Amino acid sequence: MSDELIFYTNPMSRGQIARWMLEEVGAPYKTEALQYGPEMKSERFLAVNPMGKVPAIKHRGTVVTEAAAICAYLADAFPEAGLAPPPQERGAYYRWMFFAAGPLEAATINRALKFEVPAERESMIGYGTYEAVMDALEAAVGATEFIAGARFSAADVYIGSHIYWGLEFKSIEKRPAFADYWSRLKNRPARLRAAAIDEALLAAAGNSS
Repeated sequence: MSDELIFYTNPMSRGQIARWMLEEVGAPYKTEALQYGPEMKSERFLAVNPMGKVPAIKHRGTVVTEAAAICAYLADAFPEAGLAPPPQERGAYYRWMFFAAGPLEAATINRALKFEVPAERESMIGYGTYEAVMDALEAAVGATEFIAGARFSAADVYIGSHIYWGLEFKSIEKRPAFADYWSRLKNRPARLRAAAIDEALLAAAGNSS
């Protein structure tokens, strides 16, 4: 079985999260950049992800979709990169990574869409209120240097990306704890490399249109 790692993405997507994680891992990978529309909905790509969306990876015959799952998978597939705590110390690592994939994403998207959960339906929505999510996130990023403790991990790639975009697009409140947390992540060499690669892909797509 081939060890080839294939990365399906679009530079204007959550593929930016997976790209950062791939650069942190440091393993060689092949990029397949897909355009929105027919290319992502083609029979060929639907065989990779039936949702017809990116990011996705294929590694040793295994397909993984969803950015949080890709981060978790890559941390386990390449343990030498040191991007996951030991199994017995993964409580905060899993907790906050999937908090971001669930309550945080749902709350911020609903906020961006100007959808207000009726007070009597807060228990149904899962995350309760936007304010409760922001308070929980603020406490989490302020408790330790990184989200899962004293060491940077794959969970920081995922949560850091959400906070960065949230601050940029104003779907996350500008609280000092969020800005401080992002300041500890934004200049990581792997993140800067990933951003440069995606910027180059965007520029190339613009020049070819």
